Amino acid sequence: MLYAVICIIWLTSEILLNRILRAGKEDKQKSDRQSLMIIWITIMSVMPAAQFISAMYPAPISTYRGTSYIGMGMIVAGMLFRFFAVYTLGRYFTVNVTIRSDHKIVKEGLYKYLRHPSYLGSLFSFFGNGFALNNRIGLFICFVPVLVAFLYRMKVEEELLVSNFGQEYVDYKKQTWRLIPFVY
Repeated sequence: MLYAVICIIWLTSEILLNRILRAGKEDKQKSDRQSLMIIWITIMSVMPAAQFISAMYPAPISTYRGTSYIGMGMIVAGMLFRFFAVYTLGRYFTVNVTIRSDHKIVKEGLYKYLRHPSYLGSLFSFFGNGFALNNRIGLFICFVPVLVAFLYRMKVEEELLVSNFGQEYVDYKKQTWRLIPFVY
């Protein structure tokens, strides 16, 4: 029951972000290259698949009874991390890859260290979902395809930022991690 409530809150929050924080007609440059649609199709495909496979083919990550609760905590932590990243970007955050007319590179908060903390938060939630299911196969199904979709999205976004900001963004890339501090 708690897992279902967390998933409903997560889905509702993402739908709200998707409806409210879209680029407008006044925005300068749009170059999403279908990445938002790819992410949504991937998520809506893998989540039910992971649920089904986890129910049909037991492959526990752990025999510890709290594994599912740890996973649910990871989902919530990832959501909060994502919301903080979105809040930090403020008006520059859009769900589709866009450059606003007065856009600037945000280098404060999480963005001082990471170029894509919002995606990191989302990915942490998907990883947590695998733990909530307590199934190794379910973890793979709900994390790996979403990771691939987000990596494509990051590539699209960074290409647009380099084309718009040039050397300033190239320098920013040299000073920050793409997704995971000290790793990538």
